[in-house]
Amino acid sequence: MNEDTTDEKRRGFLVKLSLGLAGLAAAVAGVPVLAALFAPLIEKTPQVWRNVGLLDDFQIGTTKLVTFENANAEAWAGVTTHTAAWLRRDADHKFTAFSANCTHLGCPVRWEAGAQLFMCPCHGGVYYKDGSVAAGPPPKSLVQYPVRIQKNQVQVQTSPVPITNISA
Repeated sequence: MNEDTTDEKRRGFLVKLSLGLAGLAAAVAGVPVLAALFAPLIEKTPQVWRNVGLLDDFQIGTTKLVTFENANAEAWAGVTTHTAAWLRRDADHKFTAFSANCTHLGCPVRWEAGAQLFMCPCHGGVYYKDGSVAAGPPPKSLVQYPVRIQKNQVQVQTSPVPITNISA
C-alpha cells in the first residue's frame, strides 16, 4: 500500500514535470514566431531625407530618374539598398517624385518623355505624367514621395518600398 502511494506520487510528479518542460519549450519556440508576426504592427516605418542632386541639376519641365539609398537599408544588403524615383521639376521650387515601381506587381516603370507617360514593361501598365493610371492592370496611381529643397540640395523623403496590392 505504501509502495503504491509512492509510485503514484512519483508518476504524478513526472507527468507535471514533463508538461512543464513541454510548455517551456513551446514558449521558447513561440517567441520568435510571435515577434515576427507582430513586429510589423509595432515598428515605426523609417523615413529619411536623401539628397538626390543640386537644384540646378534639374531643368523645369523635365523628369529624371534619381537613385538613392532605401530608408531601411541594412549593412548586409549591398546593392539592394539602392532604389530610385522619377523626379520632375514642375516649377522653380516645386518638384514631384514618383516611385519607380509599378503599383501592380512592383516592376520598374520607365518614363517616355515623348508620350509624357510612365510605362510598365511587365504587364502593360500605363500612367499619366501626374502618376494616375491611364491603362492596364495597376490598381492605383504611382506612389509619390515628399520632396524638399535644403541648402540648394533637392531631397526626397524615402521610406521602404511600398508594398503593392498583389492581384492577378
